[in-house]
Amino acid sequence: MYPATPRTTPRRHSDRLTYDADVVHAILDEAYVCDLGFVVDGEPRLLPTMHVRVDDTLYLHGSTGSRPLLAARQATGLSVSVAVTLLDGLVLARSQFNHSANYRSVVAHGVARLVDDEADKRRVLDALVDKIGAGRTADSRPPTARELAQTAVLALPLREVSAKVRSGGVIDEPEDYALPYWAGVVPLRLTPGAPQPDAGVTAPVPSYLRTARSEWLEPVTLRGKHVTLEPLEKSHVDGLFAATADDEVWSWLTHYRPADRDDMAAIVTAALEASHAGTRVPWVQRDAETGQIIGTTSFYAIDPGNRSVAIGHTFIGRPWWRTGVNTESKLLLLGRAFDDLGAERVEWHTDIRNERSQRAIERLGASREGILRRHRQRPDGSWRDTVLYSMTVDEWQAARARLTGRLTEPGR
Repeated sequence: MYPATPRTTPRRHSDRLTYDADVVHAILDEAYVCDLGFVVDGEPRLLPTMHVRVDDTLYLHGSTGSRPLLAARQATGLSVSVAVTLLDGLVLARSQFNHSANYRSVVAHGVARLVDDEADKRRVLDALVDKIGAGRTADSRPPTARELAQTAVLALPLREVSAKVRSGGVIDEPEDYALPYWAGVVPLRLTPGAPQPDAGVTAPVPSYLRTARSEWLEPVTLRGKHVTLEPLEKSHVDGLFAATADDEVWSWLTHYRPADRDDMAAIVTAALEASHAGTRVPWVQRDAETGQIIGTTSFYAIDPGNRSVAIGHTFIGRPWWRTGVNTESKLLLLGRAFDDLGAERVEWHTDIRNERSQRAIERLGASREGILRRHRQRPDGSWRDTVLYSMTVDEWQAARARLTGRLTEPGR
């Protein structure tokens, strides 16, 4: 617990106040930006900056040429106030006066001093980088001596500090409850979007930037003798465009053949956005021997509650048709579904006019269940009837033996 002081004792809503160190630390650790307040030449200043907490000290990032950092070089240090706020929701009451917000906030006061020791500064900057993504320090170049000299770090011991938390619903006047106005809470949260790689990046998105989610939504790498399935990335666009530059590859798909690289990039982006939304798990297919990108495939219609998933959004370059690649890709995906995830059912959907796809699905050992009429729209605007196939877990062992046997046949 932190001690109460006149500067950390609020005049209003003392019921929301806490000096609990665990609460204070959790808020500081979740927030990425704080507001740093100080006085220079008798004038107030307020700067937003990034921070990181290490034990009971708050470290603030800055430039060695900034006014607060220059003032902090003095022997007496720099008197500061620091505020952090996490907005959790908007509270809409029946009366305007009682509108509010759900939030968690921390205010700290004290004397900040410059971190001069090089080893300490590197340790703090490592902690700040790892706060952005745990493990990021090992995945990036450390600062040079010149860059380190240009970077300043302020250290503020957490001694005068308190937190305020508002949660819950509307607090209206009793006489207002009969008013015919909507009232309630609009929850808010900071949610990371899909990582957007910089131009020229070929490295995969690090695991610490992927949102933790159900294992059903994790695109783990699957390796076979003929093909490797790895998580789809934007860096795969050029390889996919080159491998599938054939009209026949796109004959029965739900979009036209990409006219250029940008068209393929749009297809990959849509797949990655669906992955981020939790509706699809896309892989790129590579030739296991050459490493060449040859196509893509996905899980979709993912239903962990009913232990069901569909395999589709598949297209591969024509040179790899009727080779061991497609058979082994499906074998790897079925093993992932039935053996790793405990699926009870796997589905396939294909255009009723795509007889080649239907034969391929039937060779896997799937059963034709029926036709979904006017199920999806084709690129030309017409509506297709979709043939529905499935395989259940009690059919999986026989199918695996059959598919494994096919991979050992000559030419496979």
